[in-house]
Amino acid sequence: MIAFPYHLVLLARRLALAVLVITLAGAAGARAELRLDITRGKVEPMPIAISTFHGQAGPEVQVGRDIAQVVSANLERSGLFRPIDPKALIQDAASLHNQPRFADLKVINAQALVSGTVQGQPDGRLRVEFRLWDVLAEQQMTGLAYFTVPENWRRVAHIISDAIYKRITGEEGYFDTRIVYISETGPADKRIKRLAIMDQDGENHRFLTDGRTLVLTPRFSPSAPEITYLSYFNNKPRVYLFNIDSGRQEVLGDFPGMTFAPRFSPDGNKVIMSLATSGNSDIYSMDLRTRRVDQLTNSPAIDTSPSYSPDGQRIVFESDRGGTQQLYVMDASGGNAQRITFGQGRYASPVWSPRGDLIAFTKIANGRFHIGVIRPDGTGERLLNEAFHVEGPTWAPNGRVLMFFRERPSGEGNRSRTARLYSVDLTGFNEREVVTPLDASDPAWSPLIP
Repeated sequence: MIAFPYHLVLLARRLALAVLVITLAGAAGARAELRLDITRGKVEPMPIAISTFHGQAGPEVQVGRDIAQVVSANLERSGLFRPIDPKALIQDAASLHNQPRFADLKVINAQALVSGTVQGQPDGRLRVEFRLWDVLAEQQMTGLAYFTVPENWRRVAHIISDAIYKRITGEEGYFDTRIVYISETGPADKRIKRLAIMDQDGENHRFLTDGRTLVLTPRFSPSAPEITYLSYFNNKPRVYLFNIDSGRQEVLGDFPGMTFAPRFSPDGNKVIMSLATSGNSDIYSMDLRTRRVDQLTNSPAIDTSPSYSPDGQRIVFESDRGGTQQLYVMDASGGNAQRITFGQGRYASPVWSPRGDLIAFTKIANGRFHIGVIRPDGTGERLLNEAFHVEGPTWAPNGRVLMFFRERPSGEGNRSRTARLYSVDLTGFNEREVVTPLDASDPAWSPLIP
């Protein structure tokens, strides 16, 4: 079933990266006060200058250029930064890194500067160093260095992006992460669906399955490099566990009737899902260590799409027990269910934020679909977008960005792909397409790569 030995590539990437965190000479980060407040509704992007990372030899020069481009793209895509055209920089990359002329940077309205170097090492590795400068205070905010093999430069660029994002916003970054999703091809009545995985920016794309069996609802483990997903074997639903590092997969169970949306608990020790038996759908959990299955709801209604809170104490799910499709929160043991949505329309696919402060959902109202968020107590509902069909929200690990998929009506326009992935931040103003080679649906965002 495995179409590509992705685990070997990933394992090599992980083992190849050795990170040395150092405070570089001249750092005055403790006194630098440059901050970007991302708690407001709409944030004006911060102008930031990103210099090419200086290298001496040909390969180092190219890697330095590539790293700067990825860092710039990451920060720009977040909607919080506006990279300045590198052609506006008067100093060359080497002198910028050693001692910027802040007066020149102020002329082009840069509030921050990113500079760096790439140096080859005797053992074949690269030493990649970057510095983040506060232009207005004329101080270095932070400086870090990394050692890695040359082919691992892209991941270093993501790690640098995370460091910059965290230093300026005070929030954890989300760039050194991956997305697993369902890649789709073929006509509607004979759709081929494969598991695919990629970096959060769409690069390093790989297929994990070959399309011979239908696969649905992939989800990352929060504590291990594993994915759980639903597949069909001899037309019967099975829940699988797939280890990204080793490439091994195992069957968690064959379940009678239908199985829906398996998802991990916060500690990675359980999988929660919805099982339909005798025409009734309830929520069950499975302990991955003992394989014990516990029924959490027992209702004549349809209970499905469960998702744990980050502390593992509560579960949000959708149910029509009140007559319409709404969201409920209950204890992790299955009791004390409380309805939290009362707006017009139907609510589905709830996902608890990693921060614990919000629950994302899909809403269907007046023939239109929305991605929205709501507090766990049912207050503060906000709709982030509206379209013909949007569904399947998944959170970035910092709880500030969502990804989802959007479908357009068949026959609309001349584009061949009808289902695409998009990201949007909590303001709702920064929506971006995440490009995939084929149709894409049901994304799941990984934790930060360890």
